[in-house]
Amino acid sequence: MASFDVVSQIDMQEIRNAVDQTSREVLNRYDFKDTNSTLDLNDKDMTITLETASQDRMIAFRQVLEEKLIKRKISLKSVDFGEVQDASGGRARMAVSLKAGISSDTAKKINSHIKDMKLKGIQSQTQGDQVRVSGKKRDILQEVIASLREADFDVPLQFENFRD
Repeated sequence: MASFDVVSQIDMQEIRNAVDQTSREVLNRYDFKDTNSTLDLNDKDMTITLETASQDRMIAFRQVLEEKLIKRKISLKSVDFGEVQDASGGRARMAVSLKAGISSDTAKKINSHIKDMKLKGIQSQTQGDQVRVSGKKRDILQEVIASLREADFDVPLQFENFRD
């Protein structure tokens, strides 16, 4: 019986690279001169903290980070930008959280999406933070993958361990 796993993962090394590139660009850009803008990545909490001089600089700071994440092929669906908060000294701060794994609610949506396709011999089940899809024919499983790619589940999906 053929099967594959639906997962939602992010490459932390690529996140680190994007954060490093963003901080280097902000240090060199003229419009960020004398703003003391900082960018901190916390691997354990999977959060990024942006801090800069003002609200309008925060918008530009966020755009630079988004550009670097996109260049590194990190989906913006896996990034949750928080509200801009006032920090001490009239500065602005933003917390950015990274989303990895499939939540139980999203797994239920994926399972119901697969069931709504009404394909013969296809089964799906949630296993932790991933969904295992199995079926008899490879072609039908590829249809499921194509349909899941088109659907929007608010998380980036990857398909692993395709076995015949």
